[in-house]
Amino acid sequence: MENKRIPFNTGKFNEEEVNYYEPNSDYRGSTMIHQNHEIFNYKGATSLRIWYNTQTEPYAPHWHSSLEIILPVSNIYTVEYDGEKHILEVGDICFIPPGEVHGLTAPDTGERFIYLIDLEVMSKLSDYINIKAIMNRSPFIINASTSPEIYDEVLQLMLEAKHIYFKDENFSELRVFSLIGEVLAIIGNSYFKNPDLSVSQYDKHNKHHDQFNKLLAYVDEHYMEPLTLETVASLFGFSKFYFSRLFKEYVGSTFCDYLNLRRIKATEELLPDMNLSITEIAMQVGFTSISTFNRIFRIYKKCSPTEYRSKMSPYRL
Repeated sequence: MENKRIPFNTGKFNEEEVNYYEPNSDYRGSTMIHQNHEIFNYKGATSLRIWYNTQTEPYAPHWHSSLEIILPVSNIYTVEYDGEKHILEVGDICFIPPGEVHGLTAPDTGERFIYLIDLEVMSKLSDYINIKAIMNRSPFIINASTSPEIYDEVLQLMLEAKHIYFKDENFSELRVFSLIGEVLAIIGNSYFKNPDLSVSQYDKHNKHHDQFNKLLAYVDEHYMEPLTLETVASLFGFSKFYFSRLFKEYVGSTFCDYLNLRRIKATEELLPDMNLSITEIAMQVGFTSISTFNRIFRIYKKCSPTEYRSKMSPYRL
């Protein structure tokens, strides 16, 4: 396979040289994984880290509380998620939401930028819940083929973000966060302007925007409770059938699938705790039947909870 490459300093940055190395810049030297939870050092007192990464060793399945964005600039990079491998080509932009278990495999040679961003502050914004729903099933990949209407703009913003980060000038953290926020806003606007949505569907999205922000936030906070489509629909003033149809149009999945996925994600965070039994975890995340829990877990993770837990032996990078 040809080792394609995009220039680091693309567009308006191609006249400036930037040093992509920094103190403690080695990815493996700055991270630790314990029971598949990756713990890494952000830059200084900031809430972000960007690596110019040339590592060739694979990363076993792990998760972290940060948004991860991967941008290969030379050769491919492989993301493994739910037993499926997704090959990132040069210029692909891959978003892995917080809490998602994923593995990474690099070729013998190659370069990529890895962005790790703490979204704690941004998650307080009402619009964030929409982005979270759009990226519900990671990895979420943008490239010139899948998203031609936004790709060039998103790529330029990502390149600008890493440029500012490595220049390390005043207010660089704030400027990077503003660029990442712009990227997420572009993705959100692109989804709601999707030509696959009819005019009436688009109007519904706008009309119920605030209600669905509150609704998704409610599910995120109460997923461990015995929620049903009927009770949630009534709580937010919808009929059962209208709510079911509108939820599918707005979020892209049924209410039941969305709730199950949220519970499975919570399960992934609890499974490393060997003090909790599988049954205790199932009850804690909202399932009332262990058989249902096992069946749903296998649908999403392609293995049983016990098998998934057995893969989580702790190790250090």
